[in-house]
Amino acid sequence: MLPSLESDIKKVTFAQIKQLLGEKQGVVIAHYYVHPDIQDLADETGGYVGDSLGMARFGSHHASPLLIVAGVKFMGETAKILSPHKTVLVPTLAADCSLDFSCPEEEFRQFCRKHSARTVVVYANTSAKIKALADWVVTSSNALAIVSYLHRRGESILWASDRYLGSYIQRETGADMLLWPGSCIVHDRFRAQGIMQLKNLYPAAAVLVHPESPMEVIELADVVGSTSQLIAAASDMPNELFIVATERGVLHKMQQISPGKQFIIAPTGGSAVCKSCAKCPWMAMNTLQGIENSLMIGREEILLSDRIIERAFIPLERMLKFCE
Repeated sequence: MLPSLESDIKKVTFAQIKQLLGEKQGVVIAHYYVHPDIQDLADETGGYVGDSLGMARFGSHHASPLLIVAGVKFMGETAKILSPHKTVLVPTLAADCSLDFSCPEEEFRQFCRKHSARTVVVYANTSAKIKALADWVVTSSNALAIVSYLHRRGESILWASDRYLGSYIQRETGADMLLWPGSCIVHDRFRAQGIMQLKNLYPAAAVLVHPESPMEVIELADVVGSTSQLIAAASDMPNELFIVATERGVLHKMQQISPGKQFIIAPTGGSAVCKSCAKCPWMAMNTLQGIENSLMIGREEILLSDRIIERAFIPLERMLKFCE
């Protein structure tokens, strides 16, 4: 498709979605990992682009009765838990998460029962049913602070679902943590060897790493942090070149905020010249057409039982109050 034709189609689709948002009093809440067109749509229509913590806060505070959550399903579920009286739509209910389905409800329930003396802390990248079993929910931007707080209180922790993030927090805090063996299929594939080869090619580059990555990758980082923290670091640091080990969708916002800088996605293999995927297949399911169809038809709606909402709200609210 020719660039001019793509641009024209995007403009028409934007106009149609904007009209539907106005008619239905809806707002788009998008994650940094979705396609740049969706991020631009959220920005241009008074919506929000951010990480999972920012998305949760925005949805619960915004006056709109209709939230369109572009990300993966657990993000839509979180929005519904925090705003049960609102309608929450997603571009597609098929947009899942490897961390979500790697932690089945019944298996995790038994795991919690077996270690009932531990405080259950679950990553936001889990289903509503898993959150309903937790004492605390955390995101990558606040997990260190919350686990440090629990450690100071003398609490031992049962952690789910990303083992790399859990290992990083355990190392940084010294907390007694029992880790569920899940991982993100994107971050799990970053390799230290490839990043080291890139550093040899570009010695002035700073390395930005999401803590869902393997420990040998984290060891090479100049900054370890959530997506929002990595974006801020790219803006604040004096470096002109960055090697970024997280989902490649984040480069859109990095480039917007720091237009004079250059960003290279870290390779997902043993060589600096291998082509990096660094792309979440479920995030890629979010499309402008999906948002338009969801608004027109209303089929892709997040529905949760009252029991799950009530139970999952407790650890989510605990996290949000801690971060105030």
